[in-house]
Amino acid sequence: MGAVSDYLRLMRAGTALARHDVILPGAYQSRLPLPARMAGGILRVFSGGARGRPGERLARALEKLGPAYIKLGQFLATRPDVFGAEVTMDLSRLKDKLPPFDVKLARAALVEEFGAEEANRLFPDLGKPIAAASLAQVHRMETASGPLAVKILRPGIEGQLLRELSAMKRAARMVEGVSVESRRLKPVAFTETISAAMMRETDLRLEAGGADEMRALSEKSGYFQVPPVDWDRTGRRVLTTGWVEGIPLTHPDALANPAIDRVALANDITRGFLTHAIEHGVFHADMHEGNIIITPEGKVALVDFGIIGRIGMTERRFLAEILWGFLKRDYMRIAEVHFEAGYVPSTQSVGDFAQALRSIGEPVHGKPAEEVSMGRVILQLFDYTQTFGMEMRPELVLLQKTMVQVEGVARAIDPGHNIWTASEPVVGGWVRRSFGPEGAARLISGNLKEITNRLKRLPEVMDRFEASLDEPANGPPTVRRAPFAPWWGWFGLVIILALIAYGSILALA
Repeated sequence: MGAVSDYLRLMRAGTALARHDVILPGAYQSRLPLPARMAGGILRVFSGGARGRPGERLARALEKLGPAYIKLGQFLATRPDVFGAEVTMDLSRLKDKLPPFDVKLARAALVEEFGAEEANRLFPDLGKPIAAASLAQVHRMETASGPLAVKILRPGIEGQLLRELSAMKRAARMVEGVSVESRRLKPVAFTETISAAMMRETDLRLEAGGADEMRALSEKSGYFQVPPVDWDRTGRRVLTTGWVEGIPLTHPDALANPAIDRVALANDITRGFLTHAIEHGVFHADMHEGNIIITPEGKVALVDFGIIGRIGMTERRFLAEILWGFLKRDYMRIAEVHFEAGYVPSTQSVGDFAQALRSIGEPVHGKPAEEVSMGRVILQLFDYTQTFGMEMRPELVLLQKTMVQVEGVARAIDPGHNIWTASEPVVGGWVRRSFGPEGAARLISGNLKEITNRLKRLPEVMDRFEASLDEPANGPPTVRRAPFAPWWGWFGLVIILALIAYGSILALA
């Protein structure tokens, strides 16, 4: 029954995508082989004349398919290396809004989480929902110590996500089974990553931990304000924080206050993000306008910490050095950093890669601030992933996506914002500290610690090595079968396309 349910869900999704001319779209006809062009032509019969760019049509289709697909679209927006800059920019504007569920259901969720007596004591006056998204909605609640924001998961959302994710995983296995080229993009691994991330978002205790960590970092840096977590009123399906007074940046009047210094505000956005990412390796990974609130004092407050990005020291050094390299036009050093980090295979030429980087950096050098986009530079950099055989790391892709978001927000606040100039104090300071005497001492200390840890594990490693020598040498070789046989993949693909066509005919009838 699981397979039948998955195929029916894929039929529903495929029908919606076909009606929005997303499957084998007309815009890509010239790049497709003849069979794909013919299949695309048949599917477009059912599209009803869908309008807009491919990314816009895909975003509309995903919005109609519901929570799991809205979240899928948000993750796809992090892969410009796969889908291109235009599609991912359109997906980044995907609207994560759904009608709110009834207050009675919200109170029932509180009772289930805390028990009837505690729920009545902790949440005596739960107001109407003020915002509703794909996974949860937010209520305002007045208390003697001040207003609170109460976030409650949608009823049954965990089961709904699991069912839709099961179908997505089946589709990914089929694609990887029939297409050798797709395996470079690792659709199965990508789908598993999406699935794990989505299910983490349904445990609001994890979001509470992220919010608390970001609050601690923001108090150190001083760029952002983050509301405190009310731990007594927080559980797996409920998150309560302090209320943030202000206006979301999505509101037309968010920047109407003449006392607001737009230049300083845009710089705070850029420098705050880079300080968190480079100095601490932790950053808010969903910094769109809806999650940014402008306070009455003209400061930036952040909310919604469902996605927290983390990068290790190698990635932090990589980020800082490529930004510093572009600032100083040192393309050879940028290329060397890619090779040192292992992001570009050693079989490639450092000089050739530096030449490619020069073609990205030089066209923007010396141009006015409004024409110099860090997001565009990073997107072009990732465009070379296939040319030079780079394997994209998920944490770097998430970082890149957030950088594009941050630049867009900063430019919306101050159209003349130069993200390169704004980033120089943060990036330059970190580079000088990391590669000066203080950084050298930390590097030596870290290497000594790593050597000590490896020496401690040496007896265990030697035991394993000796055990491997005792194994029979003439046994039959182990044959590892592919997780999905190709003919099954093609068979499943044919079934899905047939179901999509059938579903489209029913939808038009």
